[in-house]
Amino acid sequence: VMWRAVAVASAPVRALCRAPPPPPPPRRRAVSVAVSPAAGLADERVETRVAGLGPGQAVTLRAVAADERGCLFQSCAHYRADSRGELHLGTDASHGGDYTGVEPMGLFWSLAPAGMERPYQRLVPRSTGIPMKVELLVHQGHSLPSAIPGPVVAKAEVERWFTAPGVRRIRLKEGGVRGSLFLPPGDGPFPGVIDMFGDEGGLIEFRSSLLATHGFAALSLPYFDFEDLPKVMKEFKLEYFEEAARFLQRHPKVKGPGVGVIGTGKGAELALSMITFLPEVVAAVCISGCSANTVADLHYGEMTLPGLRFDMNKVSVSDAGVFDTFEALDDPTNPANSPCMIPIEKAEGHFLLVVGEDDRMWKSSLYAELAIGRLRQHGKENFELLRYPGAGHRIDPPSTPFCQVAMDRVLGVPVLGGGESKAHAHAQEHSWGKIQEFLHLHLG
Repeated sequence: VMWRAVAVASAPVRALCRAPPPPPPPRRRAVSVAVSPAAGLADERVETRVAGLGPGQAVTLRAVAADERGCLFQSCAHYRADSRGELHLGTDASHGGDYTGVEPMGLFWSLAPAGMERPYQRLVPRSTGIPMKVELLVHQGHSLPSAIPGPVVAKAEVERWFTAPGVRRIRLKEGGVRGSLFLPPGDGPFPGVIDMFGDEGGLIEFRSSLLATHGFAALSLPYFDFEDLPKVMKEFKLEYFEEAARFLQRHPKVKGPGVGVIGTGKGAELALSMITFLPEVVAAVCISGCSANTVADLHYGEMTLPGLRFDMNKVSVSDAGVFDTFEALDDPTNPANSPCMIPIEKAEGHFLLVVGEDDRMWKSSLYAELAIGRLRQHGKENFELLRYPGAGHRIDPPSTPFCQVAMDRVLGVPVLGGGESKAHAHAQEHSWGKIQEFLHLHLG
């Protein structure tokens, strides 16, 4: 009994001598990815930050988007967290994946068809009224673009809008003119711009809707393969473009006295003809154009500019089946082709020529030099030239995914557009600001 009483009395003493339990490990914050703005304009830069990682932790950031047909596009980049377990795409460099270096918008402009999709497709919106949704995912570890990525530790969704609240879209059937007119909110009047793309045809609206968001009355103008317009590029009448210019110039919401035009590829070449022959057009932005009329004859009253021809024997095809058309267009400097040259020295307005020096569709850099030489020969300095080393053919608004090879709608084969993704993305961002400055300067 006595030893039992001693044991009971000493129990509290033993309890006091026992080591306290270890403290619980500090709880790591849950990993989070924040994107700002979560919903914004498609030509606007977004801030992407990741928090809650371990110091120096390796992660793969992935972007995934689908077009209106459900085709999946994705991109990825490798990052390491800083000493606080954080990442900021505006200041931290990617070490691998689809791009390297500090590229705040790299995940957006490097979006490309996913492995299971048909290659050589462009991610461009067909409808400007709904946003493009991009999911950003943070995966554990570094995984190659073609490999299955590690577990997802955080994700967020971004909406990229091509039109701002209050922008009005009016579908046009005015006389012979077809297309869509985008008007900014407010009473105006606004500077008026006609917007045209190249030989893919149809109605492409996303640049017009972004221009309207930035204060321009923008007319997205198709010129073949749309409604009752000609199905193919056989021949064009400049009167169609004149009717469009007069419609825009006379619109009550449009500032006068003249209007501008912006075109890419064949659209750029038509823009050169419009500013040359139509007094209503006083400013032309020509992206990757030719200084001669090409492919289809262009008529205006009694005048005809014959179309410079492509020689398909000069097209080379890679082992992967990609067509390179760089050498295929007839030489515009050949005296035999002088009737095809657009007499741009007759233009009273101003030119902005935008070219990528690695355009492989055709020699747009050379064609810009020929245009400038022609203007200077006639004592004119009414031009600006933006040249971008490493940029390819189709220079679109910022963060439009780079597409080095794209399916040609007419030929039905993949055609090389040229360019290197990072240089091309930088050209898109820089030129977009310069294009708006130029149009505001010459259209008021």
